[in-house]
Amino acid sequence: MEFRDPFATAAQPYGQTRSAVGFDAGLRAYMLRIYNYMASALALTGIVALVAANSPAFLQAIYTVNPNGHMGMTGLGWLITIAPLGLVLWLSMGIQRMSITTAQAVYWGFATLIGLSMTSIFIVYTGESIARTFFVTAGTFGAMSIWGYTTKKDLTGMGHFLIMGLIGIIIASIVNMFMHSSGMAWAISVLGVAIFVGLTAYDTQKLKNMYYQIGGGADMLAKVSIMGALTLYLDFINMFMYLLRFMGDRRN
Repeated sequence: MEFRDPFATAAQPYGQTRSAVGFDAGLRAYMLRIYNYMASALALTGIVALVAANSPAFLQAIYTVNPNGHMGMTGLGWLITIAPLGLVLWLSMGIQRMSITTAQAVYWGFATLIGLSMTSIFIVYTGESIARTFFVTAGTFGAMSIWGYTTKKDLTGMGHFLIMGLIGIIIASIVNMFMHSSGMAWAISVLGVAIFVGLTAYDTQKLKNMYYQIGGGADMLAKVSIMGALTLYLDFINMFMYLLRFMGDRRN
């Protein structure tokens, strides 16, 4: 399907050429498509998580409770937890060869699996604190994304630093799975929030700059929009999960 800029017929501002107006309108349409994909995926994830959390049969299929009262996961639970990583790798490495329909299907499948894997938050935390954390995350994400889109400062250096920090907290999280240190867990959560707040701005600016670098047709823009939405979706979800560790009220 041919990509048509919905703003292309708008009247051009005084002193600006028609091509410049079309280019800016194309950028707005491109970013709007990314945010629409992202928001739709977040809505899908939330609905799936809420429905699954209220399904006793599903909860029994993915969670087990040992004699000490500690909750664990069944084989199906581990599969649901790990499967999104496989879909991300498939989408990242194979999107150039995929049709738009296939890429969209993988993207929506990923959002669905994330929703299924997030059912535990409704078991551990109260619904009120989950909602409160979501709105705080949405406000923070929105502010940082707007800043990343509008700032004239090059955020590339900051982005590289944050990616190194992300690798560091992934390693620290794996180590803490064996150490069970509450102090390390708190430090990881603090750093996690800070890193994904910064990455939101960096990724937004990167996606904006990619539009100027693509210069391609409808298929390329559509595929980049899907990958861009996936990037911002992951920034949002991770920021939300780290914030929930601070703001979430645990059920008794």
